[in-house]
Amino acid sequence: MVVPRQAPTLDHERALANKGYSLVVGFDEVGRGSLAGPAMVGACALLSRDADEWTVPSGVADSKMLTEVRRESLLEPLKAWSAVWAVGAVSSREVDEWGITYALGVAAVRALNEIETLVTTGGHTDLGLGEAPTDFTPDWHDTIAGLGGEEPDLRINHANLRVAGILDGPNDYITPVVNSFDAPPLLEPIAMTTVVKGDRKCASVAAAAVISKVTRDRMMADLAAAHPEFEAYAWASNKGYGSVPHRAAIAANGATEYHRKTWHLF
Repeated sequence: MVVPRQAPTLDHERALANKGYSLVVGFDEVGRGSLAGPAMVGACALLSRDADEWTVPSGVADSKMLTEVRRESLLEPLKAWSAVWAVGAVSSREVDEWGITYALGVAAVRALNEIETLVTTGGHTDLGLGEAPTDFTPDWHDTIAGLGGEEPDLRINHANLRVAGILDGPNDYITPVVNSFDAPPLLEPIAMTTVVKGDRKCASVAAAAVISKVTRDRMMADLAAAHPEFEAYAWASNKGYGSVPHRAAIAANGATEYHRKTWHLF
């Protein structure tokens, strides 16, 4: 018996909008289990004042259930569907220093800080970029972000900003990091909700998953192209994850500055 694939809905997002939150943000991570390269958290924000016009984007689903070609084809439509989108990053060195869970929380807050700034001012923070870099240093930890389909003057006044978030998974690793020394200060706090398999159930989370995965995959492929000296690690194909050739290359050649040194690499 074939079980039909569950399509994401906007039910959770609408429930939060109905509670008076003016901005609803879906979050999902990518690169948690990677051996090399940044860990990243994608964020897709919707304006509650537009809730009557919200529709689930065509073709969106859990990024892991989509082919690479399909994910690539969805990237620009999902960015345009979002009021604001962002992908926050932490470097391999930050993952080594903080541990992966705390580091992902910092990446999420970096993304949220960028979203709050963009949605209220139309401009980036000091760490904000409109496009992903085609080459980056081992310490790179900026945030890639942009406005969606609306004009900047149609955004939201800071005085009216109330933010709710939906995070894929059972554990909220974002709230404990807010107001920490390592995370940027937010314009407004966020009320977090966790949803198990949120990338299959919530359209904003599914969109964040696709945007973050395509962004990171492209960055790792571009990093490989920019550094032929790292060809043996095959980042263009494995995106930094622990494939057999990748682990074999680490065993033979050692780890690079892009690797997470505290991890079991081979």
